[in-house]
Amino acid sequence: MIKDITLGQFFPGNSLLHRLDPRIKIILTILFIAIVFLAKSTLSYLLVLAFTIALIIISGISFKTVLKSLKPIVFVLIITSALNIFWTVGDDLIFSFWIIDIYAEGVNFAILMVLRITSLLIGTSVLLTYTTSPIMLTDGLERLLAPLKAIKVPVHEFSLMMTIALRFIPTLIEETDKIMSAQKARGADFTTGSIISRAKALIPVLIPLFISSFRRADELATAMECRCYHGGDGRTKMNTPHLKVIDILTVSVFIVICVIIVMLNRFA
Repeated sequence: MIKDITLGQFFPGNSLLHRLDPRIKIILTILFIAIVFLAKSTLSYLLVLAFTIALIIISGISFKTVLKSLKPIVFVLIITSALNIFWTVGDDLIFSFWIIDIYAEGVNFAILMVLRITSLLIGTSVLLTYTTSPIMLTDGLERLLAPLKAIKVPVHEFSLMMTIALRFIPTLIEETDKIMSAQKARGADFTTGSIISRAKALIPVLIPLFISSFRRADELATAMECRCYHGGDGRTKMNTPHLKVIDILTVSVFIVICVIIVMLNRFA
């Protein structure tokens, strides 16, 4: 399951989403989150689902890869569904046993919540991390936050820290998988026993993982010092992104979808 975590990974490509300006993709991600949370009715949720599928198709990333990223949150989806099914009270009772009452409204709300969580995870990943390299993401974030420099906010350092953290998520996941495989080869068991025994079994994994993380951080700091890195002051860029017509059109499409969802909530 650890190998299925794709958070922070970048899949190179030449799709429309890959070619968008990184600043626009950050704005589109915020708009997509707004679209997901604006959805209230069944029709608006179906529109969000169709829009998410369209984003996957446009990105050129396989559905298998995208769906694999949902495996680590299956437990969260199950818990969310169960809470909504058993705790939502409505008028249409469909099942009753002892103290358990299940209403149609609870089932409907559970389905909509699962659609919201999956659309939110997939859409934001496809729009941002899957189709944007860490370097471009840093540049886009830094340019968007550039006005904050006027009040002495360390924009470049903040953008760099965010990008490094995002970049090293796949590396740490791969390192964790290697350590767990090595511990299993030595007889460690991470799948059986009580929750407490499983937590204790993870200690031989966490300690070398922390050591490896600190070592990688030290190596990265040394490499940056050797290259005379001194922050954003006077730093030039090899590729300077510029807004294109397609960027403006894409933002317009997202805004139109936001308006449509608000209208569906009012009249559907």
